[in-house]
Amino acid sequence: MRHREIAFFEGRFVPLAEANINVMTHAFNYGTAVFEGIRGYWNGDDEEMYLFRPREHFVRLIQNASLLKMSLLYDADVLCELTAELVRRNGYREDVYIRPLVYKTARQIGTKLSPGEDFTMFVVPMRDYVDTSRPLSVGVSSWRRLEDNAIPARGKICGAYVNSALAATEARDNGYDEAIVLNAAGKVAEGAAMNLFILRSGRLVTTPVYADILEGITRHTVVELARWELGIETEFRPIDRSELYIADEIFFCGTGAQIAAIGAVDRRPIGNGQSGPVTRRLQALYADVVRGRVPHYRHWLLPCQMASSYVEDTACLAGFGD
Repeated sequence: MRHREIAFFEGRFVPLAEANINVMTHAFNYGTAVFEGIRGYWNGDDEEMYLFRPREHFVRLIQNASLLKMSLLYDADVLCELTAELVRRNGYREDVYIRPLVYKTARQIGTKLSPGEDFTMFVVPMRDYVDTSRPLSVGVSSWRRLEDNAIPARGKICGAYVNSALAATEARDNGYDEAIVLNAAGKVAEGAAMNLFILRSGRLVTTPVYADILEGITRHTVVELARWELGIETEFRPIDRSELYIADEIFFCGTGAQIAAIGAVDRRPIGNGQSGPVTRRLQALYADVVRGRVPHYRHWLLPCQMASSYVEDTACLAGFGD
């Protein structure tokens, strides 16, 4: 099937080049939008694209939209169906990243959350968001994570990601691969745009939801895989900055980052500076799970049924038209 660049925009499937907003749109001027990131993994043996935990992503999107007084016309199940159709229409035979957004559509000057919102979504090819083939060198950022009573990190609010952009850019300017950010209490929050785990004395530790973090879906996946496949429990508690330096292993996780080992923090080696054995086992297991190679985790996957591509451009799905 030939490749097309198709988006879902204003209730219809349209060429990606036509999915454009007016420069006066409130979301463009004030960051009043929420988003998700969903991975699709291509399994060449199955000739299938598997979407990883899309329903959980859409449940979170619907919840987060309510933080900005927005609602969706579609429930999570319909959004999953729409996403599979969008992936089929684009026709990629490689790993992809899907970006759904709910955004304020008012064309006005003024920060008030006026009525009016819409939903859009597009898909792009994506391999590694960060390099997972080697341990990363990261630095603790001078930029603090936004706190819940300012802009909640759990909300995946577009404007809040300026905070992440500042931290990630500072890290790269200082010669690091990525950043770790602290919260207003001076405790570890997460990476610039991913959750964080450390390993100490055979137990995983990750920051709790009240530490101004994203309640990550990959984070939840890691906890489940570590418990049921590796026999390793996870402790949810605050992490001091200095505790990073003495950890046995550290890794990031997230939809984009997947599972990425950290070899050094602030130029201090973690363990022997290489990817640790627990991190490597989780990376390998995660890679098999998301591609449908572990049968008892297939309930986390939505196959796009790439062999049954749409027939005509006039095809409709659950009220969505071309």
